Amino acid sequence: MNDELKAAFVAAAGGAGFAPGDEDASAYLTDWRGTKTGSAALILKPGKTAEVAAVIALANETATPVVTQGGNTGLVGGSVPEADGGAVLLNLSRMNAVRAVNSGSMTATVEAGVILQTLHETAAAEGMLFPLSLGAKGSATIGGLISTNAGGTQVLRYGTMRAQVLGLEAVMPDGSVLNQLTPLRKDNTGYDIKQLLIGAEGTLGVVTAASLRLVAAPDETATALAGLSSPEAALALLGQLQAATGGQVDSFELIPRIAVELVTAHVPGTRDPLAAAHDWYALIELTGGGGGEGVLRPLLEAELADAIEQSRVADAVIAESGQQRGDLWRLRETIAEAEKVDGVAIKFDISVPVGDMPGFIDRVGGAIERRWAGTSIFAFGHLGDGNIHFNVRSDIDVLTRAALMDLRPAITAFVYEELRARGGSISAEHGIGSLKADALARLGDPGKLAAMRAVKAALDPRGIMNPGKVLV
Repeated sequence: MNDELKAAFVAAAGGAGFAPGDEDASAYLTDWRGTKTGSAALILKPGKTAEVAAVIALANETATPVVTQGGNTGLVGGSVPEADGGAVLLNLSRMNAVRAVNSGSMTATVEAGVILQTLHETAAAEGMLFPLSLGAKGSATIGGLISTNAGGTQVLRYGTMRAQVLGLEAVMPDGSVLNQLTPLRKDNTGYDIKQLLIGAEGTLGVVTAASLRLVAAPDETATALAGLSSPEAALALLGQLQAATGGQVDSFELIPRIAVELVTAHVPGTRDPLAAAHDWYALIELTGGGGGEGVLRPLLEAELADAIEQSRVADAVIAESGQQRGDLWRLRETIAEAEKVDGVAIKFDISVPVGDMPGFIDRVGGAIERRWAGTSIFAFGHLGDGNIHFNVRSDIDVLTRAALMDLRPAITAFVYEELRARGGSISAEHGIGSLKADALARLGDPGKLAAMRAVKAALDPRGIMNPGKVLV
């Protein structure tokens, strides 16, 4: 990467670029968790699709690796370049225009750098809802969410990011532009190329804009926090609520006691709203439309009262205001933040069939705690869709955090083998990135891996798109 080539890349990006060292690049080169730091020859910040296309065309011509980055909130190292420093980092934060919102078709067309919270606010102003949310909504971008097929807290009802994408604009590895932005709900004209790019983590192209589905804003929202004895009790409560509401359960999040303790200790303004401590909690949200206000809250109250009578629930509180709803959600959305402050842990983003999850937490978690003294399981997340963040912490009086990290390979191998035996996934929603690429190569289905490598070779024969990620 000589000075002449650097100047050509900056010119292709419309003049918006710099080399690390010329400006502070730490926010671009280290991931959110601080577990991976890379290096780049240049950081480019194009402002429009034509500039992205020019950058990629030049990269293809010169065989220069390109790493695409959105809000850099990923958790598997996918948006950070490798340490060799040979890549160009393409940050799309300047491509942040909301191009159109159509209330008739209930769609929004936005650029890749639009922040998720901005889309939420834009949709709300039109009386609609973008039905995907997660803790990093204030910094995660639409392009990154598409590239990682993000999940979040509403997958139970609305599906992952893949289900929200109706149309896509992207720059392919040769610099050509895929223009499938028309928000068609049916299009049966051969291979759906946009679906290949969703979840590809920037290895097959650069998402520059998307047409997304919106839904009607709910007339009513009812939110509660229930204290329970076990994940089995939580799953039974979920089944009861699904049957009683006809599918109006929007979110159902499992939270262990240790998570509440960490959040209330490290996040100012948070508290446990229940009078007594419980081993487990479920954060429940029902949403509905068309029936008018005042329907869901009494329904939720009646079902929780029935669950208490059946000993599924020990206690519960229902939010009486928007402020109280926000307080309950803060207990869930700041878990990762509180855990980060508390110290390192071995983290897994896993999925198994929904009905198998309580048993997985109990049996696999118990086996880890028995086999490695001083470890403790910290399992939380999206019980309703079979995705739990299954983390291993340590009691520092017995096992230091440094010693816990020494156990990472053995514990990871154990968890992955248990997942393999149950037909589970090593990555439910965070993706593969670089941190799980070796594991995917070892444990992935050979037929699927062969097909993935064939697609990669066909679309990116020079291997310039996010090398070292997903496939190794």
